[in-house]
Amino acid sequence: MAKVGNGDRFKNLEKRLAKKPYVRNPAGLAAAIGRRKYGKERFAQLAAEGRREASGDKPERRTRV
Repeated sequence: MAKVGNGDRFKNLEKRLAKKPYVRNPAGLAAAIGRRKYGKERFAQLAAEGRREASGDKPERRTRV
């Protein structure tokens, strides 16, 4: 299974949902499932990380002082 946060799990779920005849918006349903599983805040963090990776920016590493 793919690691959480890289978007592969979301894409796979979206593809599986797209095959179902009763699903009109597979990306929306996958997002709703993710929010229910991980919570609103954690899912937003995962989405932000995915957008950063897609744009090519490296996230800054914060160190404790």
